Order: sequence, then structure tokens, then C-alpha cells
Amino acid sequence: MESSFKRPESVLVVVYTAAGDVLVMRRSQPADFWQSVTGSLNWDETDPLQTARRELFEETGLNDVEVVRCHVRNRFPIVPAWRHRYAPTARENTEYVFRVALPVRRSIVLNPEEHTEYAWLTRHEAAARVSSHTNQTAILQWVCDES
Repeated sequence: MESSFKRPESVLVVVYTAAGDVLVMRRSQPADFWQSVTGSLNWDETDPLQTARRELFEETGLNDVEVVRCHVRNRFPIVPAWRHRYAPTARENTEYVFRVALPVRRSIVLNPEEHTEYAWLTRHEAAARVSSHTNQTAILQWVCDES
């Protein structure tokens, strides 16, 4: 099903290091909106993992890392500022959570159309900086530990 509207399903990918540093990025719009890697599933994508890998590469340049699917699915109302991107009947978004564990910080190649800067912060600093409550929760709970 192809549509000019965004699909109301998205991914959240928390990238962090063994030392506990978390990658956060400032969006171009709206002003001062910080987040982890995020993005909507394309209409032709059948697996959110495919979207997570695509978005990770598009937003950070990272493509040689393992993306781990978490067993977390969030549902939340679509933010009013972004309602125009979705079909009039779409009221909620479903978000699938993933993580990427890196041994150390890596240089990030931002997509300037989406983000203006990035920072590696401690877990608590990153959670305080991000704008989305689901992003805060994913960072603070480490989304899905290996245990």
C-alpha cells in the first residue's frame, strides 16, 4: 500500500557504548528537539528491523553494526505538530524499539536535512536531553538487556 502520507509505524534505535555513553542528535525541526535514531517504516517495508537498519545508516552513517530487536512496542498519540504528515484517520503511532551496542564512541555522519548536531552523553544526561518520553524510557531502562 503506497501513500503520500507517512505510515503510522516507526522505529526507535538507541545507540550506546560499553562505557555507557548514549548517542543523541538534535533535529533540524522542531528547534531543540533531541532524540535517538528514529524514523517511519516505508510502505514497502515488511519488517521494522529493515527500517531500523536503514534509518541508522541514513542518520548516522553506521552500517557495520548489529541492530538488536527489543521486545518493546510503544503506542502513543501522533504529536499535533506532525499530524499533517499522516492520513486524517491516523491518530496513533506504533513504535518498535531497537538497540545498538558499540565498544567505543564512533564518529557520526549526520544527515543535515534531519539533524544539526550530535552528542555522546551519559545515560542520565541523554535521557534528560531527549524530547520523547518513550525515548527517555528506552535509554533509562537500556531498552532490552541481554539477560
